This record gives sequence, C-alpha cells and structure tokens, in this order.
Amino acid sequence: MNGQAERLQMSEAEFRMISELLRQHCGLHFGADARFLLERRVARRLRELELTSFSAYHYLLRNANGGAAEFARLVDELTTNETYFFRERSQLRTLVEEILPELRLQRRGSSPISIWSAGCSSGEEPYSIAILAREAGLVPGVDLRVYASDISHRVLRKARQGVYREASFRETEPALRDRYFVEKDGSWKIADSIKQHVGFIHLNLFDRGKIALLGSMDVILCRNVIIYFDFESKRQVIQTFYDKLRPGSYLLLGHSESLINLSNAFELRNLQTDLVYRRASAGVAVEDPWHGAAQAATARALRGGRQP
Repeated sequence: MNGQAERLQMSEAEFRMISELLRQHCGLHFGADARFLLERRVARRLRELELTSFSAYHYLLRNANGGAAEFARLVDELTTNETYFFRERSQLRTLVEEILPELRLQRRGSSPISIWSAGCSSGEEPYSIAILAREAGLVPGVDLRVYASDISHRVLRKARQGVYREASFRETEPALRDRYFVEKDGSWKIADSIKQHVGFIHLNLFDRGKIALLGSMDVILCRNVIIYFDFESKRQVIQTFYDKLRPGSYLLLGHSESLINLSNAFELRNLQTDLVYRRASAGVAVEDPWHGAAQAATARALRGGRQP
C-alpha cells in the first residue's frame, strides 16, 4: 500500500459522494475548485487506514461502527484554524464596553450573561473575552459565563491546555500577556484565573440534538466560520443561533460575513465601534434600514446596475 494513496485519483462520483456527505454532516462545502485539496487530504487517511479506494473510505464514513470517529479525524484534516488573541478587537471592545453593560442593565444583575463562542478553534477568542471582561472590571463566572465549542477535537485539546506560541500574541500588548499568562520554555500558559471560567465542549453546529442541551444565550460569536458553508448550510446555522438567543440578544459574525439574503430575523445595530446583529425583543418589529439598503444594493448589482 506504500505510496498507493498518493497515486489514487478521486473520480467525479467519489468526489460528489464524499463532498455531499461532508456538507450534510458538518456544513463544510467543497466546490469543484477545492477538489484537489479534498482528494489530497482524504488520500492521507486512505494511506493511514490502508484502504484501496475513495469509495471504500466513503463506505467507512457511512458505517455505524467507526464512522463517527472517522468523521472527527477527517474534520481535523480538512479544517484550518488560524486565529490569535484579540482578533477583530473593535468587535470585542463593542462586546465588553457596550453590549455587556446593556445586557447587565436589562438583567439587573439577576444572573450572569451567557456568551457562546461557536467555532472557537484553539481557544484564543473565548479567553480574549474573559480577559477583556476582567480588564473592564467584570467578574467572569459572576457577571458573565463564557462557553466555547468547536467540531475539531484537535484544537479543543489545545484550547483546554491553554498553552500558546508567539504567533497567538500578534495583537496582544506585552502588559496583558504578562498579566494573564505565565511563560515557560518559549510558550505561554494562560492563568488559571481566566482558564477556569471558560467551558469547552465538542459540538457540531449541525447537531441540533446536542445543541438543544445548551441553555439560552445572550451573545453568540461565530466569526469567520460560516464562510466555509454553502448557502443552505449557512441558513440552517443562523436559524439555530436565532433559536438559541433570547429576544434582545446579540449575534456577532466576522467582519467579512453578513446575513444579507440569509435571514431577516435580526436587526443590524450601529454601535459606537462596530456593526452587530441583534435578535429583536419580543413584540418589537425589526426595522433595519442598514440591512435593507445593503439588500437593495445587492439586488441592483445582480441586475447589472439597472434600476427597477
């Protein structure tokens, strides 16, 4: 079998079968332009499993005995997890300086604000939230609770360890790193005072049964994740987020992502340092001139700039 996996070529039928199975399972979308990438990385698993064809691998994925575990391994092969502390900082500032005070005022301190970092990768995002909250005078575990999930077991292991290399600190002030991390052997470990307040869970955003076990949320961050999904998968995930958010709560996407043509269930709020989505409060109609203007501009572009 040595070297055979590299010589195998994925047929059109095999590409369709495996790519569709991935889309159904976890929303990952592989178009024709990504066929070589999918073929190369699946071939790596064929070699390790000593399988002789992509069809045999497809059968393994569909098999009740071992299919789920192999899907987890394949997702680790296919996903890229590039992140760092305080990424898109203006949005995190908006969360800590504007959204959390607003929600705490509404809640009147009766219970902590629930924040879900969906697609948390190796943990830099949820830890950043806890650090900035602490810097703002909030107490993680009392004023807010931070939950974090990812579909990759590999990155979750790293997140739970909380040990990072220099590349994770490209946007971190030295004073913050010295305050919340301990340096050892060229790596930096996050302080237990932060680590203990972030709960990590392995979660597929398309597993509605497991997601149902999560409580209602006040803020969901899903940044730079849905860009990897096809249109219908994006709509499905956004509906899931809508269902998990309390009325008046917030959804924060990456700066390159929007809900245009995906959902009209959220209003776009223009806060001091960023634009964010909010699920309308109960009984309040969504009035969203920003979203409406963007939709109109998109429609004109699709018509080639012609006016209706």
